[in-house]
Amino acid sequence: MAAPGLDDFEIMAGEAFARLPGNFRELCGSIIIQVTDFPDDEVLEDLGLESAYDLLGLFQGVGLSEGEAVPPTGRQPNMIWLFRRPILDYWAEYEDNLGDIITHVLVHEIGHHFGLSDDDMERIEVSASP
Repeated sequence: MAAPGLDDFEIMAGEAFARLPGNFRELCGSIIIQVTDFPDDEVLEDLGLESAYDLLGLFQGVGLSEGEAVPPTGRQPNMIWLFRRPILDYWAEYEDNLGDIITHVLVHEIGHHFGLSDDDMERIEVSASP
């Protein structure tokens, strides 16, 4: 099977988000989900990572546990980044379903937005399984 391109990956991320529980999606508000091949060098440096393949996703912004649900004027909106190439590399290494991996990364990054525990995130992932 050929690896999906950025456009297909964005569609898969949208489908994964749509499968999340409705009340959970509503709480996400205006969070933006972006897909790109790799994190930029600044992100890698800030996180102390040596390889762009070490990061599957990233939450950038102010989590609900840390601030207002609606960002004040001048602050960037909360964003979740999914990094296509590291996710595909993970997919090639393990035999998990690609959609399940995308859902896992998405839930994990949204979990940072909400300040959720690993157990909470696992329950949400299970409820999002097709």
